[in-house]
Amino acid sequence: MNVSIGVSARHVHVSRDVLDVLFGKNYVLRNKKDLHQPTQFAAEEMVTIATEKSKIENVRILGPVRDYTQVEISKTDAYKLGICPPVRDSGDIQKSAPITLIGPCGSVNLKEGCIIATRHIHVTPQERKEKGFDEDEVCVKIESEKGAILEHVHIKEASLSYFELHLDTDDANALCVKDGDICEIIK
Repeated sequence: MNVSIGVSARHVHVSRDVLDVLFGKNYVLRNKKDLHQPTQFAAEEMVTIATEKSKIENVRILGPVRDYTQVEISKTDAYKLGICPPVRDSGDIQKSAPITLIGPCGSVNLKEGCIIATRHIHVTPQERKEKGFDEDEVCVKIESEKGAILEHVHIKEASLSYFELHLDTDDANALCVKDGDICEIIK
């Protein structure tokens, strides 16, 4: 079974209270570009993520506003920042790495919230049933110049989903793949 690849660059999801500090009270994110996942978009707004060691500027916020604030980076970013965030599913931020967010109106020091996202496939409950995903993980075969078989690819189920494999930039670069390339789920 085939699935398209979506490359997920470093980004930030923000809660209402954090957005208010970074950009001002009742600030509204502006949609720069819709993403494949329904209701989600790349916002015009960007922030700086920082640690005591280093910083990365112009990190895009993804909308809409969420119930929690989370920073998703690659392992390469983590080396630059001098931190060791856990590899986790999005939303699993408890006891994750600390990081500071800097916006035009203020900054927020997160005690936790920085992760490296797991490789995952977005799927609706109906698609999961139709495609026979009985387990929470699958294997994926990438055929490219540097092809590989990826294990521990999580199935991420949500009622509003676009069927797509998400890889971070480190994985995509290592495998020589890009947005829209096709790979095979081999279970």
